[in-house]
Amino acid sequence: MNLDSLGELIVEDYESMLGEAYKSIKPTEFCDRFEVKKVEGMHEGNKTVITNFAQVVQCLRRNPDHVARYLFKELASPGNIDGDRLILTRKLPSAMINEKIGKYVENFVKCANCGKPDTEILSEAGKSFLKCMACGTKKEIHNL
Repeated sequence: MNLDSLGELIVEDYESMLGEAYKSIKPTEFCDRFEVKKVEGMHEGNKTVITNFAQVVQCLRRNPDHVARYLFKELASPGNIDGDRLILTRKLPSAMINEKIGKYVENFVKCANCGKPDTEILSEAGKSFLKCMACGTKKEIHNL
């Protein structure tokens, strides 16, 4: 084996290992930049339909069921997820819904230590924690 073929073998092994490492890293980007999207929707009879619910939760990087349960509780309104939409069973102003989403971000998205949105919700031993991927802080949060 000559030095050129040995060098190529090392580069191939390195690139293979690098590819595996990239697969195990969790992405920390939030849309183009972190911005809480305003809800868009309409009223249908006595119901409020949030038409961009899937986009809102995608930018927050949270489970749609978790965000929906929080909104149902905070808005005192039952509802359900219908595809990309969230349907609440009472008429609510969008300003009130956006305010509650802002509270959700403060409690379940932003790190209490560094303020960055690069967090994830972990469950351990029946408890939930908000773990920051930027600074490493881990804080217990209440279950919904």
